[in-house]
Amino acid sequence: MTTVTLRRVPAANLLGTLTRSREFSVLLALVILVAVTVAVNPRFLSAQSIKDLLLNSSILVILAVGQAVVIITKNVDLSVGSILGLTAFATGKIFIALPDLPVAAMIVIGIVVGALLGAFNGALIAVAKVPSLVVTLGTLYIFRGIDFAWAQGKQISPSDLPQGFLNLGNGTFFGLPYLALIALAVVIVCGFYLKNMRSGREFYAIGSDDLAARLYGIGVGKKIFMAFAISGATAGLAGVIYAAKYGNLDATAGQGLELNVVAAAVVGGVAIAGGVGTVYGAAIGAVLLTTITSALPVLGVSPFWQRAMIGALILASIALDRYLAIRTERRLRGLNSYAD
Repeated sequence: MTTVTLRRVPAANLLGTLTRSREFSVLLALVILVAVTVAVNPRFLSAQSIKDLLLNSSILVILAVGQAVVIITKNVDLSVGSILGLTAFATGKIFIALPDLPVAAMIVIGIVVGALLGAFNGALIAVAKVPSLVVTLGTLYIFRGIDFAWAQGKQISPSDLPQGFLNLGNGTFFGLPYLALIALAVVIVCGFYLKNMRSGREFYAIGSDDLAARLYGIGVGKKIFMAFAISGATAGLAGVIYAAKYGNLDATAGQGLELNVVAAAVVGGVAIAGGVGTVYGAAIGAVLLTTITSALPVLGVSPFWQRAMIGALILASIALDRYLAIRTERRLRGLNSYAD
């Protein structure tokens, strides 16, 4: 009779795995930044400051989640800021025409509109085989141009929007902003999908080696199309809650935001080379960038150095990705040599 011995994994090994994760290093940087800022100004962690930080980071978190899915497939979506802006202005226009429209229905409309715009990107990339950087740079200007043509220099004010919708942007549930709870729900759903569903893990396979993924039977074009649709959907959702949060809407909403979104994902450990990273890390990266923007003025750092620090974090993240890739490659070579 064969005896099977179950071996318990030591807690030290679990702790070591945790501390070596990319998400842990980003979270540690966030904790250190907050600790230093609180030491200078204890009011930085007041209830109102925490609420403002959660509100300010919610939109970036949602966008970073969608961007992470795209980057994992070894692509990039530069049009998310324009999709947000177009969806936000569309939200205002729809509420002006239909003031009694339920807020939940508007959220669904925003997600669908964003998904369609993202699907347009995905179709061009997957079918026409055009690099994502080129396609999304072009649609960045196309979507923004449509927004400007539609707005014609006009602005939508909070008085044009239903009060119930505006409450979504500034209301709380047991002290937590609604927008933060929406962002958390997006992170949990996308994180579960990528980790536990086979179709979600296929995104990683494509980013790691698209040729091997094809040989394995994965529809690479279909998955890339889906990744951009997801990114567009999250940008559409972000556009709706942007309208709820700010109320004042014009054609410049979300302009330039795409660079911060890519930075949040990369800083959060999503490798720009594809195949590595999680939406949880991207979300933490978004919170870290938002916290930097809020904390550095408290520390007396000039706006120039705020941007410079974000750039340094991006370069450090890329360097870390390269170092980890080289270390993994050497480890695999060592295992192969030992096996031989």
